[in-house]
Amino acid sequence: WNTRTGEEIVIEERCADEVRRVGNELITVPDVPVFNPAFDVTPAHLIAAIITENGVIEAPCANTMAQFRTSMD
Repeated sequence: WNTRTGEEIVIEERCADEVRRVGNELITVPDVPVFNPAFDVTPAHLIAAIITENGVIEAPCANTMAQFRTSMD
């Protein structure tokens, strides 16, 4: 709730061997550089809604997120 922009989100990087291997078989040279982010950040203007197990937050999100957070407290 306190993150103001997507630039503040730390992107977890997953194990490089998830890209270098299929099963136990190496499909690249062993030390090839790999960037394997666990997720990315979608720009806010591309989001129409956020669907959660507790309900749907529809755009524009500023007001609906505040209402959603209040209902969770």
